[in-house]
Amino acid sequence: MQHVDKLIRSASLNGYIELVESLGRDPYAFLRAVGLSARVLDNPEALIPSHTVRELLEATARDTGVEDFALRLAARRTLSNLGPISLVLKDEPTPRQALDTLCHYEKLLSATLITRIEDAGQVVVIREELLPRAGLGTRQAMELAVGVKMRILRELIGPQWRPQQVCFTHRPPADMAYYRSFFGRNPTFNQPFNGLVCAAADLSMPHTRDDPGAAYFVRGYLETALRRRDEGIREACREVILALLPGGRCTAQLVARHLRIDRRTLHRHLSDEGLTFSALLNQVRSELAMRHLLESDLPVGEVAVLLGFSAHSSFSHWFRAAFGCSVSHWRKQSVGEYALAD
Repeated sequence: MQHVDKLIRSASLNGYIELVESLGRDPYAFLRAVGLSARVLDNPEALIPSHTVRELLEATARDTGVEDFALRLAARRTLSNLGPISLVLKDEPTPRQALDTLCHYEKLLSATLITRIEDAGQVVVIREELLPRAGLGTRQAMELAVGVKMRILRELIGPQWRPQQVCFTHRPPADMAYYRSFFGRNPTFNQPFNGLVCAAADLSMPHTRDDPGAAYFVRGYLETALRRRDEGIREACREVILALLPGGRCTAQLVARHLRIDRRTLHRHLSDEGLTFSALLNQVRSELAMRHLLESDLPVGEVAVLLGFSAHSSFSHWFRAAFGCSVSHWRKQSVGEYALAD
C-alpha cells in the first residue's frame, strides 16, 4: 500500500546544524544524503516530509555514534520553537489545559505525531505515538518528541520540574548518563508506551497569562489552518486504529463511532480511496509489529497485546500469514540485519 507523504515543520530540526558541527561532523552532508536542502531550515514554518526527518535523525545518530543525539537536539528547544502555537499555550491558565490545546493543534506541527493525555487519579499520563512507516526506525524521532514535551512542560511549570516516570518502548541505550541528566531521572525502556507520567498537581498549577488579546487572534488563525490541513478519512482512521489496538477492541464499528460516522459511511469512504478496513488494520498492525520486534526486547506475548491480540497463538497465526514465517524466525533474522545496519 502506497504511503502519502506526511509533513512536519522544518522547526523540528532547529539547532540540528549547530549540534552536528559541535560533534565535529558536516551537517550539510547528512542533509544532502536524505535529499534536504539546508535552506529549507531557514524558514521554521516550511513543511518537509516527516519520514525524511526520521531518516536524518537515525542516520546522524548512527554515523556520529551519539546514541542520545535526539535528546541533545531536544535540549535546544524552547516553547517559542512552536511558533504561533506558543502564544496560545502561554494563554492557558494551567499546564494541563495548555497540553490539551497543544494536542488540538498538533497536526499543524507534525502530521505523524499523536499525543494522548490520560487522567489516572493523582497522575496524568502523556502518551506519545508516531504513525508507523515500514522500514523506518523511530527511536530518535520518539526520543525527540518526548524530550520536546519535557522542555515545554518545564517552561510551563518551572525549570526544576521533572516527571515521575519516563517511558520508551524501544530497548535501552548503552549509556544512560545523558538521559538521566536531561530528564532528572532514569527513563525505563521496553515499556508498553512512550511518554511521561506526571503528578496531576504539577499540571494544575496556575500561571500568569501573557497577552490574552494576541492569543485570541492567533487562535482564529490556527483554527483556519487546521481546517485547511484536513487529511481525509484514511489518515483519521489510521490514528484511531493506532489508539484502539492496545485495548484489544479495534472493529470497524468502534472506529466509525470514534470518527462520529456510521460503519457504512466509513466503508464507503475507504472504498473511495481503494481500501478496505481490514487491509488498513493489517497494514498498521504489520508496521507496528516490525517496529516492536526490531527496536525493543519486549516478549512476543506483550507485542501481541499491543497489536490487539488476546492470545499469543492468534498473533502467531496472523504473523505467519502476513510475513510468511514465524515471529521468532523473523525477529532473529531481521534484528541481526538491523544491528549490522547500525
